Formats: sequence, structure tokens, C-alpha cells
Amino acid sequence: MKTWLPHSQNRPKLLIVDDLPTNIRVLHELFREDCDVFMATSGEQAISVCQAQLPDLILLDVVMEGMDGHEVCRRLKVDPTTQGIPIIFITAQQQESDEVLGLELGAVDFISKPINPTIVRARVRTHLTLKLQNDLLRSMALMDGLTGLANRRKFDEDILADWRQCFREQKPLSLILVDVDYFKRYNDRYGHLAGDGCLKTVAQALSETVRRPYDLVARYGGEEFACVLPNTGLSGAVEIAEKMQERVRGLGIEHSASDVDRVVTISLGVATLTPTRDLEFQALIEAADKQLYEAKNTGRARVCSSAMSSG
Repeated sequence: MKTWLPHSQNRPKLLIVDDLPTNIRVLHELFREDCDVFMATSGEQAISVCQAQLPDLILLDVVMEGMDGHEVCRRLKVDPTTQGIPIIFITAQQQESDEVLGLELGAVDFISKPINPTIVRARVRTHLTLKLQNDLLRSMALMDGLTGLANRRKFDEDILADWRQCFREQKPLSLILVDVDYFKRYNDRYGHLAGDGCLKTVAQALSETVRRPYDLVARYGGEEFACVLPNTGLSGAVEIAEKMQERVRGLGIEHSASDVDRVVTISLGVATLTPTRDLEFQALIEAADKQLYEAKNTGRARVCSSAMSSG
């Protein structure tokens, strides 16, 4: 059957929230062929699913036992990781004041009960199309133009989100900072065009070293790169850093102006921390930067690491 949703590499994620299973079943039947459908029967469960799955759209019942839809919307909109998810309220309430309140809370649309399948599908299609278009524009804005990696803005957003997620789960977060050794000399010797080519090749090698979809490799600035590794302890992060070092050296990019080798090499600083209420994510960046400085100060072309105490 031909899908009625806009073309996308991945199926959209749709979260249906209703405390009546019969209502969920009706909506699930409408969208199961075109979306990855997630379900929640309470406000608390809805927030948990949102944080874990980051759906593209939420169909949210207003009147529920316990936490109602309005409160769910409030909480999602104050959380940076979920505030951009569009919410359509589903309600039997017809008063204008209810619609005004929903819009003020950040909802993008309303669907009235009893549900009309044609209207529901049309509105879901509209808002999924807008979401996919916005995601595409956003991804372009968060990409480094030279290397194709995530840029510094994307790094800043992701490390904050990963910090909060690791705090909730009490899991370690690791960061690798990478610097291309004697890169200014490389530019001076081979020219800036060759320098750009070197950075692109190094960036590709670094990105191919990580495997999990939620790991991030970003261009941190100039000839520096960063790798954010959620749910990763120090030994695992050091192992990845050492693979990065070997991979870049193995590229065999000539660098006759280097003091450490005849090919391009990298220095890496690794830090790991399990987040606590008393620390901000900048502490992890500072620790990794300190280890990178140590690697560069003790001869370059090496990995230095430290596990920070969270006590």
C-alpha cells in the first residue's frame, strides 16, 4: 500500500497518549502501517516514553486520571530534549478557553472527539510533514560545512542532552577531545587546500571509529574534534580513543613538518564522569581538555585519560 506520509529515510515516530486502551487501539490501527507507534496510558508514562524515544509527533488526550494532558504538555515544553516535539491535543471539550489554553501551552493543533479518521490522518500528515522539513533544515544548520560532521552548536546541544540523560540513569558519560598534531605547520608546508583535505579525511576516519547511533563525533573548532560517548566508562572510551589514534596514523597522510612522525597524527584527551546535581557538563569538557593538554605537553601522538570523581 502506498504511504500517505512524506518521503523520509526513517518511519516517523508517533506517540499516542490516552488512559482508555480502546481509544489507543483505534488510533494505532490508523497509523501502524506508516509510523512506528508508541503508546502510553498515563501522563507519567508519556513523559518517560518521550524522553526515551523522542517521537516526531504526540497525540495527547487532555482528560486523564492523575496527570492530565495539559500538565504533560507543560513538562515536555520545559525540557530542552522534548520541547520541540509537536503535540496535538485530542479532546471532547469544545470550549474556546480550552483551545486557547492548549495553544498557550505549546500545542500545534486540536482534534475533537469522537474521532473522524479522515481528519485525524490529514492533520497528522500535515504536522509530520512540517516536522520532517524542520528536522532537515535543522540538521543542515547543525552540520560542519567542511567535514560533514556535526558542528560546535550540535556538540553543545548533544552533550547537554546526554548529560541530563546520564544523570537520570546514573550512567557514565565520556568525552574525547582530539587535536591534529602540528596542523599549522601542515598548512604552512602543504597549503590550505591540502589542509582542508586532511581535515576531511581525518574527520571521516574518526566518525568510522564509533558504531552506536547515539555516539557523536563533531568538529570542535579548527583542527580539533570531539567525541561524546553516553553510557561509556573510561576503559571503553580509552579503547575508542586508541582506535582513533591508530586509524588516523594508518591513513599515512604525509606530514614532513611534524616533530612526532612523518605522517599526520593526533593527540587525544579522555575524561569520564557520572553526572551529579553538584556538577555541570562543563566540568567534563574541562577535564577532557586538561587531558588533551597533557597529551600535547608530553610528546603528542598519544592518549591521556582520567576518570573524574563524582563525590
